[in-house]
Order: sequence, then structure tokens, then C-alpha cells
Amino acid sequence: MWAYESVFYQIYPLGFAGAPFENDGNLEHRILKVNDWIPHIKKLGANAIYFSPIFESDTHGYNTRDYKKIDCRLGTNEDFKEICDNLHKEDIHVVLDGVFNHVGRGFWAFQDVLEKRWDSPYKDWFHINFDGNSNYNDGLWYEGWEGNYDLVKLNLRNEEVISHLLDCVSYWIDTFDIDGLRLDVAYCLDHDFIRRLRNFCDSKKTDFFLVGETLHGDYNQIMNDAMLHSVTNYECYKGLHSSFNSMNMFEINHSLLRQFGPENWTLYKGRHLLSFVDNHDVTRVASILSNKEHLPLIYALCFGMPGIPCVYYGSEWGAEAKKEEGDPALRACFEAPVDNELSAWISKLAEAKKSSKALNYGDFTSIVLTNKQCIFQRKTDDERVLVAINADSERYTAHFDAGCGTAVDLITGEVHDFGGGSELPPYSAYFWKMEK
Repeated sequence: MWAYESVFYQIYPLGFAGAPFENDGNLEHRILKVNDWIPHIKKLGANAIYFSPIFESDTHGYNTRDYKKIDCRLGTNEDFKEICDNLHKEDIHVVLDGVFNHVGRGFWAFQDVLEKRWDSPYKDWFHINFDGNSNYNDGLWYEGWEGNYDLVKLNLRNEEVISHLLDCVSYWIDTFDIDGLRLDVAYCLDHDFIRRLRNFCDSKKTDFFLVGETLHGDYNQIMNDAMLHSVTNYECYKGLHSSFNSMNMFEINHSLLRQFGPENWTLYKGRHLLSFVDNHDVTRVASILSNKEHLPLIYALCFGMPGIPCVYYGSEWGAEAKKEEGDPALRACFEAPVDNELSAWISKLAEAKKSSKALNYGDFTSIVLTNKQCIFQRKTDDERVLVAINADSERYTAHFDAGCGTAVDLITGEVHDFGGGSELPPYSAYFWKMEK
């Protein structure tokens, strides 16, 4: 699967393009801005891009009006086809946000229900009670997602709904040649629907990638050979920044051992979860880390641990924003990409990750662990890489049996000699590929 050897780049299109929050109905070709960023994305080392919602919606993209039409605030279907073609020419895969749990109040079928009530052929597309009322005083009650009534929950047990959604996915594949879907609130989706979707996508494109948004619980419930290939690793998202801020590397190491460790009971051994240090829903990593010296290190840890790393646009150069400032702050519009030391570092991590079989597929073993340092091994049958992190402001010398004399750092290309121990400078990270 191509995704397991990829580095993802996430763009939230409506924010990225500077679109107004409310859908004003005015057509603007803002999505074409992505064309100007393709050289930057390629330079960063990302070879897959995940677009947050891009279809016609009421406001923020997750309240869909029409699954077959690019949001007019972003442009036309032809505009987005151009973007996808240009990305594919640069060998960058395209993954779209599949928002299938709910739609917006402006969704055409729901509008038909509001108008025709019992007489609407779409009344069973939703969970509706005509004897109740809604927060919008519609004279009928309907289920909204987690009490949000601008998000009208779809009935994923209704065959017509399923057929419509699969028809839309088919349209996206045929029109834009997309390579995968990220399923919004996948933890809420009907499991039979996910199985149907997987089977359908497999029949359309053999290497089509499905990743689901999950927050907690056992990811294996929806990540398996019959359902999703991957899920968002929120457990390690929290562990990554918390370990640096509390200077307690035991926290992230505990999660990684629990998920991928050598014991037979580990939860996700052999699976490839989507790893990230931030995204469109959370505080940017540069604003959540208490020590800015840790910024390159948290990316090194994210790229070195098992999983598929994903970088959120803007964060690669250290853009800041806090969740309490609201979604517009998290989903900002930047005039142009910025190249700096951090983005250059991430590009080196990306090339190391993509070129290493051990970093893509290797198992996980903890080698050295202290509060401020961790060294762990990623190993396949024919490659062994040690990921070493020193989060301290002081030098640290690690004493362990490396099993060989020298290694090459995949990040810098420099040779490392293990004779007499391994000295880690302050705030340093290495991907040591061990000699055979």
C-alpha cells in the first residue's frame, strides 16, 4: 500500500484559501492557490495530500450541501480537477475528506423534507420525528451529530443513502482520480456501511486508501482487513506533546509499547496509524510546546515511530494558533509558504522516512528510556534503525549494546561510531541506520 510509505500534508481548503465562513454563493477560484504551493509541498518531502472538506457546504465544510460539487467559495470541479492532475504529475497522492455521518441543513434531500414533510421521498434518509421540533423551529425533530443541529445525521442503514454515497465516491474517483478518503468521525459510522465502502473502493481502485478519524477506544473495531486501512492516532498525539512538556518520555514510550511493542498482546502491531503533532481541530504544535527547542524533536519522534506522519499546513515553519482562539485561527490563510530551518529539517525527516524500510514497516523495541531521553529500534528482516532523542538542554551519553560498530544517520548522512557509547548533544535527534 502506497500510503504506508508516504508522508502526508494536510490542507484545510476553506481556511487555506481565505474563503468567507458563510457560503455566500459567490464563485471564486480560490482553490487554484494550491498550484502555487506544490513546489513547497514537494520540497517538504510530502508525497500525499489530505484535503479537509472541499464540497459545497453551509459554512465550515462538514455540513455538506452537495457531495458532487466543489464549494463555490473554492471554485469549480474543473478547477479541482486541474489541482489533482498537477499533484499527480508530481507523484503526490490525493486523499479527500469523506463526511458521511452527517450533512448540512442546506443538503438538497433535507431541504426537500423540510418542504414536503411526510410526502418527501427522502424522509427516511434521516432520523426524523414529525411529532417533535428542532432548535431551528422546523416543526419536526431530527438527530444531529452530538447535539449539533447544523449537522443532520444520515441514516446509514438506508439503502438509498448508501447508494448515493457510493455513487459520489465513484464520481470522485472517476472525475478527480483520488487515491483515498479520510472518514470524518469514523468512530460514529455504521460498521456495515464501512465494510460496504471498503469493498466498493477496493473494486474501483485496488490500492485505494481509507483512514478514519478516531479519538479513543480500540481502533481495531474499525481498522482491519475488511474495513479501514488506518486511523488517526490520537493516543500518541497526546503522548507526543505531553512527553516533551512534562519531560517524561515514559508517557509516549508507554503508548508506543502498548500499540506496537514486541509482546503478542500489543494492539496494533503491523498496522499503520496516521501520526500527527497537530491538525485543524487542535492547538498548533508551536503553541502547545512550552520549549521551542523541542519543535524539531517532536517531529523527529513522530516520523521515527510506527505510523504514517502527517504535517498540517503552516506548522512546518512553526505557525502558532491556540484552540481557544477559535477555528479561524487554527485554519488560517497564509499568503505564501515559508521555508526555514524547521521546514528544512522536516524535509530531511521525510526523505529518511520514505527511503527506509525499517521506518515504514519495522517493529518497535525500546532500547534506552529516561525522563528526557529515549532510544528505540525499528527493525525489519533486512534493515535496523535506531531513533534517538535527547530532549534535555545537557549532553547525554547513552550506554547500550548497539550490536554493531557504526551507523549512518539517515537525517544528515553522517557516520556514527558507537565505540565508547553514544553521546547525544543537547536537543538532538538521530535516525541511525545500523551497519549489517
